[in-house]
Amino acid sequence: MAGTRLAQQLAAHAVGVGAVGVGAGSVEVTIIGEEPHPAYNRVLLAEVLAGRYAPEIIALPAPAAGVRRLSGVQVVRIDRATAEVVCDDGRRVPYDALVLATGSNPVLPPLRGLFEPDGQDLPDGVHAFRTMDDCLALGAAVRPGARAVVIGGGLLGVSAARALAQRGAQVVLAQQSEHLMERQLDPGASGVLRRHMAALGVEVHTECRVRGLRTRATDAGRFVKAVELADGYALEADLVVLACGVRPRVGLARAAGVEVARGIVIDDELRTSDPRVFAIGDCAEHAGVVYGLAGAAQEQADVLAGLLSPTPPLPEPMGLRPLDPHGDSAPDPALGNRFVGNRSAEGAPPSGSWGRNGWAQTGHRAAPGNETPPRDTDAAPRYHGTRTLTRLTLTSASGPLDLAAFGNPTPAPGDDVIHLADATRNTYRKVVVRGDRLLGGILLGDLGTVGALARTWESDEPLPATPLLHLLTNDGGS
Repeated sequence: MAGTRLAQQLAAHAVGVGAVGVGAGSVEVTIIGEEPHPAYNRVLLAEVLAGRYAPEIIALPAPAAGVRRLSGVQVVRIDRATAEVVCDDGRRVPYDALVLATGSNPVLPPLRGLFEPDGQDLPDGVHAFRTMDDCLALGAAVRPGARAVVIGGGLLGVSAARALAQRGAQVVLAQQSEHLMERQLDPGASGVLRRHMAALGVEVHTECRVRGLRTRATDAGRFVKAVELADGYALEADLVVLACGVRPRVGLARAAGVEVARGIVIDDELRTSDPRVFAIGDCAEHAGVVYGLAGAAQEQADVLAGLLSPTPPLPEPMGLRPLDPHGDSAPDPALGNRFVGNRSAEGAPPSGSWGRNGWAQTGHRAAPGNETPPRDTDAAPRYHGTRTLTRLTLTSASGPLDLAAFGNPTPAPGDDVIHLADATRNTYRKVVVRGDRLLGGILLGDLGTVGALARTWESDEPLPATPLLHLLTNDGGS
């Protein structure tokens, strides 16, 4: 998603300055995508799995005319000395500015039986749930009555379990921690979510550590037959979904000598330690934070489009380490300005919501204490962090359950907490306030109050001068 967003924003900037096409003042854009599919919104993969949407429905708007797109092509090496990327089909693509939007890989837990000795293939019936190919393979395998075990009770695992249940599978959700979606919800909100999942027919086990997989070998291959828990109990399974988190894809950057921590380290201009290499999206680490969220990826893409657009010209290096210690690697001026973005044709991570023009809605602003200082409107843009708001809707026969979570819902001494729960309506509302600022909140069920709260959180504005209880009634006090 980040690469496609950047290409579209670059095209929009080009139109604004009359720099469409290749020539003086223009930017020649190439997107290299490992996946063969058009870019898509990853937020909605669970809806495809549930059968609600066809794959083409969640495709993102195509890049503007003139953007070169290489699909099904993998970049295997960055040659910084010659300012080229080397692809698996042998071609070499030169660049003046290289943008890494390589996303993240699913974490495969160290389970006994997951791989054979010296093997790299998952048993038949075991699926990650990260890409469109993962989704299509899982959708082809599920059938009514199939026994499915989802390992991992975070946002992705909950979404996958719900989708499989809607397809008629008998679903068990195994979560190692004490409650579901522990990164977004407190125990009370998680309890509401757990009751909703049970109403969908999903059997939830928390504090449940998976030890391994049991498989059976046949002439046709190796098939999963059960998930073994740490206490020795085995959950029979025809399908197993691994939803154990993600890890930034940093291999290309690390092999090229670009600075990597958890993600590819970037500054406020989205630059890496190489002044001509940038990183955005799930693979990027800014100020020690790897966001892994759609909103942050889009904000980063928008900022970088402003920096790489034809006017102003590509920004000069700002005191970072030289490009290559072994010699001059300046590109041939005759080649013109080239931007290359390498990504796996990705949509949004499992957060955010379906919004205008097919993009996940962002609405994110700078984090507290990192607000953009007042500046001339003509100054070059900078990225100062993202304030994230997670949205999720789980549908069932009894109706939808809407969820919104932001910030830190755990209060510190002296913080004010406003908390309303209604078991009969299956609703849960909680916000944490310090002074006149929101620190965090959880809203489950009726989200009539989310509008003003979301706007206040995202803009880091002072709270309205109304009783705190009104924050959770009448659209958040608006």
